[in-house]
Amino acid sequence: MGTAVGGGKAVPRYVQIADEIVQQIRAGVLGAGDMVPSESELVDRYGVSGGTIRKAMVEVRASGLVETRHGKGSIVKARPPVRHRSSDRFRRTHRQEGRAAYLAESAQSGAEAKVSVLFIGPMEAPEDVAGRLGVEAGTQVLARRRLYFRNGTPVETASSYLPWDVVKDIPELFAENPGGGGIYARLEEHGHVFAEFVETLQARPASKAETSELALSPGAPVVHLVRDAVTEEGRVVEVCDTLMAADQFVFEYRIPARD
Repeated sequence: MGTAVGGGKAVPRYVQIADEIVQQIRAGVLGAGDMVPSESELVDRYGVSGGTIRKAMVEVRASGLVETRHGKGSIVKARPPVRHRSSDRFRRTHRQEGRAAYLAESAQSGAEAKVSVLFIGPMEAPEDVAGRLGVEAGTQVLARRRLYFRNGTPVETASSYLPWDVVKDIPELFAENPGGGGIYARLEEHGHVFAEFVETLQARPASKAETSELALSPGAPVVHLVRDAVTEEGRVVEVCDTLMAADQFVFEYRIPARD
């Protein structure tokens, strides 16, 4: 039995099996830390070939609900509550209260947040970043790379690139902890007042290196977000290149209904 027919459209059997396993996980029948039944067990249960089960498990892993451990099989992931990224996360009042965007948003959702700084220092601007900053490719910029955790789980990486002429006289931006309110607070204190933040997002499968860094299953979905921080003078003073585990976030935006 290769397919089933519903509503006039054939549904592959492996898709049906994958959907059933995913629903068992979401309903709690298979809980965090539980092993997904082995290939041989699923073959016996569903009366299909091993190839059909392997195709079904590709779909299950793509859901982001399980992780595959070499020599052990697939295990249901412990999933912390989803964190909302809202359009008010960069409100100036957060910075004035000494809270950077990530910490402010995590606190609102009742999560324990941690930031691990991976790199701070000068580097040559990549071509795409240079174009956003309005400088030549290869121009020296300050790079700050971080790994963000939520309730002990790595959920996001972020690399900020800032023009050297802007940061060279702001020593806090070279420190692991730039102080209350984060790097945006320090920039505004030095006269770089923000007018807007422009973000572009793209969903895609994670690369092998990304799955390792964010503890994802192979092929799990991620959201690639790039943000330009634009001052009142119209200058981009930071480009932030961010990668997020897609199953950890819900995006919420407010869009004014006016000209």
